[in-house]
Amino acid sequence: MKRYKIFVDGSSGTTGLRIADRLAAREEFEILTISEADRKDVQARAAVINQSDLSFLCLPDAAAREVMPLVKPEVRILDTSTAHRTAPGWLYGLPELHGTRQALRTAARVAVPGCYATGFITLVAPLVREGLLPAGSLLSCYGLSGYSGAGKSGIAQYRDPQRSAEFDSPRPYALTLSHKHLPEMQAICGLEHLPIFCPVVDDYYAGMEVTVPLHLSTVGHSAEELSAALQAYYAGERVITVHPLGEVPGFLPANRLEGRDTLEIYTSVSPDGERMLLISVLDNLGKGSSGAAVQCMNLMLGLDETAGLVL
Repeated sequence: MKRYKIFVDGSSGTTGLRIADRLAAREEFEILTISEADRKDVQARAAVINQSDLSFLCLPDAAAREVMPLVKPEVRILDTSTAHRTAPGWLYGLPELHGTRQALRTAARVAVPGCYATGFITLVAPLVREGLLPAGSLLSCYGLSGYSGAGKSGIAQYRDPQRSAEFDSPRPYALTLSHKHLPEMQAICGLEHLPIFCPVVDDYYAGMEVTVPLHLSTVGHSAEELSAALQAYYAGERVITVHPLGEVPGFLPANRLEGRDTLEIYTSVSPDGERMLLISVLDNLGKGSSGAAVQCMNLMLGLDETAGLVL
């Protein structure tokens, strides 16, 4: 017998398709659908959402904002867009941040974190919250992602047999230092300043690596203290693993966790002990989007947190 009515609004996009595929294999859900003709009709979409126990919004920001005033308060919403990640009344859905897992059990409005933001926040937020990294720190962040994060049009460009030679090379973007994930990176970490963020997309499908370099003289704590703090913060987590300080391979491929919903944290320190590198590795389609959304849904519905995840 079906227990929950679930609707994925925007199930034709990359994230929506992944979520829909995950839910289809689970017997506890009745998946609601909408006709192709009604997919762009906000009233029709809202009507289906309001029949559900929980709905995923896998939509552009404007479409997510447009439908929310029509949604009944009792319908629980997981928004995978950027629209509500720093909005009042919305819970930021990163269960591993202390206090969030319990809040998810009763939350009605949850914003699923961005992929790059997940990589950055899992590294920085615990250190700020534990008082080991000053909120006024001037941080920089480098991120490398596969092209699946570019959505349908970006994927089509990379897979086009007649594509330009530029797609053979890593392509830094957001070179004006503006990116849609920056507000949540600052707000959720409690930083006084936006980090300098340099994302790069490369010619492989999925997987992401985010790095944050630190000059330890400006931090006031040793690499050993920071690494130990991250290990303690995430102790016992099933989705996030923190490797011991210095346990880094000669090469760390960004697609290491492709197809999985986990996230791994590495830390390294320079021989003189003055510089440190914080590194997170994840699948941008897993813990960076659909896997994170399913993890939040499980907690909201009182189910096993990792049900339907690939660990």
